Amino acid sequence: MPGPLPPGRFETRLSSLDFLLDLLCVNPFKLLLLTALLLALGACHDAPAPPIEAPAPILQGTQLHFPPGHPQLAQLGIAAASAGKAVTVDLPARLVWNEERTQRIYAPFAGRVVRIAADVGQSVKPGMVLAQLASPDFGVAQAETAKAQVDADLTQKTLQRQRELFEAGIIARKDVDLAEADAARSHAEIRRAEARTRLYGGTSGAVNQSLALTASISGLVVERNLTPGQELRPDQTGPGMPPLFVISDPTSLWVQIDARESEALTLRPGAVFELIVPALPGQSFEGKVTAAADFIDPATRTIKIRGLIANAQRKLKAEMLATARVERTLGSGVLIPAQAVSLLGTRHSVMVQVQPGVFEPRDVTLGYQGPRDVLVTQGLEVGEKVVSENLLLLMRQYRISQDTSRPAAEPASGGASNAVPGVRPAASAAR
Repeated sequence: MPGPLPPGRFETRLSSLDFLLDLLCVNPFKLLLLTALLLALGACHDAPAPPIEAPAPILQGTQLHFPPGHPQLAQLGIAAASAGKAVTVDLPARLVWNEERTQRIYAPFAGRVVRIAADVGQSVKPGMVLAQLASPDFGVAQAETAKAQVDADLTQKTLQRQRELFEAGIIARKDVDLAEADAARSHAEIRRAEARTRLYGGTSGAVNQSLALTASISGLVVERNLTPGQELRPDQTGPGMPPLFVISDPTSLWVQIDARESEALTLRPGAVFELIVPALPGQSFEGKVTAAADFIDPATRTIKIRGLIANAQRKLKAEMLATARVERTLGSGVLIPAQAVSLLGTRHSVMVQVQPGVFEPRDVTLGYQGPRDVLVTQGLEVGEKVVSENLLLLMRQYRISQDTSRPAAEPASGGASNAVPGVRPAASAAR
């Protein structure tokens, strides 16, 4: 086996194939060491140069100056203040049946369903039978009417006989008066019993326990909660329980709108609104406010507004969720996006772009606050530009620049002197 290579010959034979074969013959681990060394040298040559950090913005007075082309400027959204004349307000709404054209039918007596004559989607007219019940309780009412009729006939005959006896001088006048009083009471009782029987669809003299559920208005059967042979009990009917039938006119619907307190004056009776339904994209419907509540719902802090909307083509369905869009006229001031305003305590502020790359905080007074736009009555003029996107990022940079520009002798935690007008503390901005 050849001996170790002399130091002088290592450089001269580095590029020759024979030298590599000698290395392999001498010691294979040396070849691995040489390969690793060459790879490490190549990786060092390919490593990218470290990025150049952008210069930090400078705080001059109350203005934050960014160098031209600073990457943070591309992340900020800028919006110009426009004259505030009117703003579009979107409010949550829900479609319901028009209660002025809706009838909910309950069973007035307990009984069993023997026949169902109407189903969902069927048109009905006043007096049309929807279902037939066999009701012993209704039979009792029919029997009371029949008894009242018999009693009325008897008292009438007794009165006639008493009058004949009085004319013959056999009885006194007071006996005739008593008979007349009995006849009047019996006639009053029969009128009451017959009115009760007719109210529920019965006829005079018939005792068949057959109770008919009938429609009182024209419309469409929109709900049915009844099955053949079903037993109906008194505790299963009435408010809080589902009605047996619901009849309504679907060509006219109510719109229930939850309005904010600030929209109470806009949505007065007679005001017009536009209805947008997500289930019907690209279509809008016009409605009119018919009533407004005089109280605020304590749970939602909203005012209940009721509107009326025509539905001749029956595209709208009850219980659909929608958005009521109204135009609200504003006073003097300028409009800016709502996300351009920050709140510190009770003060509102914005970051104004004085010139490209230069920003300063400014306190403003709001006259209207909406989910998308706000009206600024003091502090801004038409045409001035404010930061509307990534506002917290800019506010945090403002605070950092303020801390770095503070003299070293000044304490790091300065209390009121550290506060930026209209800017939240750094911890809040970071969140």
